[in-house]
Amino acid sequence: MRKPQPYFFLASVCASLFLLAAVESSFALDRQPNTDYHARREALAKKAGGLVVLFAPTENEGPNDLYGFRQDDNFFYLSGLREPGAALLIASAAEAKGDTPARPYTEILFLPPRNLTQEKWTGPKLGAESAEAPKITGFDHVEDMGQLPNDVIRFAAGARPVVYTDVASHGETSASSAPLAFLTRVNAYLAFQDVKPMIQSLRTTKDAGEVALIRKAVDASVAAHFAAFKAVKPNVNEREISALMQYEWGKRGCERAAYAPIVGSGYYSTVLHYSDDDNVMKSGDVVVIDAAGEYSMYASDITRTLPVNGHFTARQREIYDIVLGAQQAAEAAFKPGKSTMKRDDPESLYKVAFDYINTHGKDLHGEPLGKYFIHGLGHPVGLNVHDATDFNVPLGPGQVFTIEPGIYIPEENLGVRIEDDYYVDQDGKLIKLSGALPSGAEEVEKLMAGK
Repeated sequence: MRKPQPYFFLASVCASLFLLAAVESSFALDRQPNTDYHARREALAKKAGGLVVLFAPTENEGPNDLYGFRQDDNFFYLSGLREPGAALLIASAAEAKGDTPARPYTEILFLPPRNLTQEKWTGPKLGAESAEAPKITGFDHVEDMGQLPNDVIRFAAGARPVVYTDVASHGETSASSAPLAFLTRVNAYLAFQDVKPMIQSLRTTKDAGEVALIRKAVDASVAAHFAAFKAVKPNVNEREISALMQYEWGKRGCERAAYAPIVGSGYYSTVLHYSDDDNVMKSGDVVVIDAAGEYSMYASDITRTLPVNGHFTARQREIYDIVLGAQQAAEAAFKPGKSTMKRDDPESLYKVAFDYINTHGKDLHGEPLGKYFIHGLGHPVGLNVHDATDFNVPLGPGQVFTIEPGIYIPEENLGVRIEDDYYVDQDGKLIKLSGALPSGAEEVEKLMAGK
């Protein structure tokens, strides 16, 4: 047999190294160690006590045309992988029963076959045939997608088999529904149960690696707000501020906005989710800037309200100070393991903020201002800006959330919202992650003046 020429061997090695480098570059995000994702999969297996099968969306699914493909939050949480069209199987350990032998904990990552033509458009993908796949992904077993049906049927065997997956509720879509439809034709007794509540429970508490990524998102977003402080002036279009901020957090590593940026001035400062950002800011108005970046899949959420000409009027300052006072009152009332954001809970931080607003200041008709606080006080932050959580669990160690009181008075073209990101450390202390960004009215005016 003729020996291969050295340059053929070298070309083969170089091609393999290029693919490996290209695949690892797809982890350009700051990714946590594989052991963190493995621990989450094991924790989910214990909660489920059975078989979990979850699919990632494909590249042509979801609203990906603006920033490109974004992995499903739950799939990323369990895998740390951005591979489109992948799937994972997690089977909890089971004791022997009758003729059924004992089963150890098992996890398998399934990767779709590589499409070299498509990769010319979308970039190299990781295939199950790669010897490095288990090391790269951190899964005990990596198989071709074609093996999934046999493996699912094997692990789902039993008198009343159940597969936990992302069952789509009303108005939702699921990347797993269509691929798993074949199972009902194989086993008429098979039942699907929604795994999302179990994952939401796990995602309620952030580990140290997640908090570190959120901090990076917050820090980049704080820098963007500092830039906005200097750029807001009369006759500047709101869109310029939005673009500037996206540039600022983008150059600090954020891959996208965590949500559609809101830069609303004048009347639009009173419109909660105004995102047109296309008005020219006028002297004498305020502008609400609710904008933040997403860093390595993790969101941040920050809002500041600025006087367009750099100086609050007396009325604007009055309303601004009431909103700030409500936020500070909620901070002071926080009790780890007891406080919630629920409106009807005696330990609710919402009630503290609402009562503060309703007992400070009046509208133009002498009425209390509580009716102008028209949204909740806060929400969890993580892989989504309104992150999955177990709302029955009080705020405590490991949780990340916002506190964002606001007053919106359309009659006065005056809206004020102040929003910061918070973390509860392991000692139960409330940490303001966005605390580097000033919120006092005098500090805001000084920063806008370049002082």
